[in-house]
Amino acid sequence: MNRKKMDECLVRTQGGDKAAYSLFYAETAKGVFAFLYGYYRNYARTEEATQETYYRALKNIGQYRAGTDARAWLLQIAKNIALNDIRRAKREDILPDERLAPLLTGEAPDGSVFEALNRALDETERQIVILHVLWGYKHREIAEKLEMPLGTVTSKYKISMTKLKQYLKEGQ
Repeated sequence: MNRKKMDECLVRTQGGDKAAYSLFYAETAKGVFAFLYGYYRNYARTEEATQETYYRALKNIGQYRAGTDARAWLLQIAKNIALNDIRRAKREDILPDERLAPLLTGEAPDGSVFEALNRALDETERQIVILHVLWGYKHREIAEKLEMPLGTVTSKYKISMTKLKQYLKEGQ
């Protein structure tokens, strides 16, 4: 759907034409989904965010200005939803799910890389490595979660990686 047609659909929707909004949705939903998937990397959550995007767009249709870029307007709504979700997740301090609890507490099954984590590192070092390597947390975020100075987290991470390499090299 070209820019002019998208703009026309939204202007008609402002006038109460529900069929125009249905057409707008049908023509743009795949693109919005693809855009949001880059933020979530989770099919179900991306579907929810896509639906939320169209709900908010319809709810705020009066804010759309005729003649502007309808696609950019819609993608900005989608982006705001995704960024708000990310901020909310950080604020709520969501920790990794309970399936990782055995790893964080040192109760992982034997015969794995996790065994090396358990044998070579103490609990704090293990938590730092798992949060950074497996979950992708930045050292700053780990410092906040574990209520430690950033320098301590960075130092412990480097020491932990050296310990792990040494442990794996020795094959114990």
